Amino acid sequence: MREIVHIQAGQCGNQIGAKFWEVISDEHGIDPTGSYHGDGDLQLERINVYYNEATGNKYVPRAILVDLEPGTMDSVRSGPFGQIFRPDNFVFGKHSLKYQQTEICILAISVFLSFLSNCITVPS
Repeated sequence: MREIVHIQAGQCGNQIGAKFWEVISDEHGIDPTGSYHGDGDLQLERINVYYNEATGNKYVPRAILVDLEPGTMDSVRSGPFGQIFRPDNFVFGKHSLKYQQTEICILAISVFLSFLSNCITVPS
């Protein structure tokens, strides 16, 4: 069951989102490296609602992080759980120029569609 694709956008959205992932990771027993160190089956039972399991038994948030400039993304990456995110899920521009807004939206939609294709279950 892969139900949720978390999208956080802008400085405020990414700051709130970074804290959200700290709390959710703690609740599910996921450490800042993405490894499970929980103490019960209940934590793992629904872990795939928020996370994808990657190689090496690592858990990666199903999240897209969007901003017009890299400063906020640098803050998230250098934060306590910054290394848990996939690098290609960060969508940002080099400067907050208006012409980049459309390009960033297109990139964010592309990342979202990639997640969506992995979330859809076709009944047999």
